[in-house]
Amino acid sequence: MEKIEMMVFGPVPSRRLGRSLGINNIPAKVCSYSCVYCQLGKTLNMKIERESFYKPEDIFRQVKNKVDEVTSKGEKIDYLTFVPSGEPTLDANLGKEISLLKHIGIPVAVLTNASLIWREDVREELLEADLVSLKVDAVNENFWRKINRPCKGLKLKKILEGLIRFAEEFNGKIVSETMLIGNINYKDEFKNIAEFLVKLKRLNKAYITIPIRPPTEKWVKPAKKETVNYAFNIFSKKLGMSKVECLTSHAEEEFTPTGNVEEDLLNIVAVHPMREEEAIKFLEKAGKNQQIIEKLLKKGKLKKLEYEGNIYYIKHQKNF
Repeated sequence: MEKIEMMVFGPVPSRRLGRSLGINNIPAKVCSYSCVYCQLGKTLNMKIERESFYKPEDIFRQVKNKVDEVTSKGEKIDYLTFVPSGEPTLDANLGKEISLLKHIGIPVAVLTNASLIWREDVREELLEADLVSLKVDAVNENFWRKINRPCKGLKLKKILEGLIRFAEEFNGKIVSETMLIGNINYKDEFKNIAEFLVKLKRLNKAYITIPIRPPTEKWVKPAKKETVNYAFNIFSKKLGMSKVECLTSHAEEEFTPTGNVEEDLLNIVAVHPMREEEAIKFLEKAGKNQQIIEKLLKKGKLKKLEYEGNIYYIKHQKNF
């Protein structure tokens, strides 16, 4: 077991979940995919075998302490969200962690790339959550490999079958997420994805997104507005307009500082890169100035990137 560090961050503004307290249950960039658009850089440890990384009791303790700290200041938390710097279902203790966190009384969400949903143990553990977000960027083998760059051993057919089975078993809220990037000719893939999503029973919402933070691969750009609208129309015809939503801009809410400001900032940007204006507001809310950012940049703990006309701060890592 690794020593537990920086496991909880936020609350952060989420376009899907409101005020989300993030749980980082996976060491940096341990993942089953190496998506071209990932905002956390290239996958350092590509794998599909699950293992124990941290003690569930330690995760529960950190989350409970952070919840008490945040709520004591009058801040709201809508979800406790597993949204780590890797794939959350690679954590063999995920089911135990969800069960423990349910005692806090705040809904639990898991944001997964769905690559391990074909495994019965993964599906069973996810049944304990209140909301599960499933990545469906492609249902065509070639697009899947080009965009998600899966770990060797993964089979798209098994993943899609697992998604359908999970949707039949799960009683909570299911949402899907499809990332659209520029420089790709999707051809009939939007229609194929929409037809697949129809098979997911109890699907509450199908989100169409674009990269809004610096991606791993420099050639990745957001899909054009016309492409997004085209996909939205196709999805809406198959699923119904009320079930489809486009997320093409940043959430408007502010990030919330709690204890140590530097630690809070680094915890957040390890998983959720911040725009420059967001970082400044965050520091102002904590009664601090931009000197903290300059200090962390000089120490090499923070990295500054530009994407689509915006400046972003991320945790400095070798993979980016």
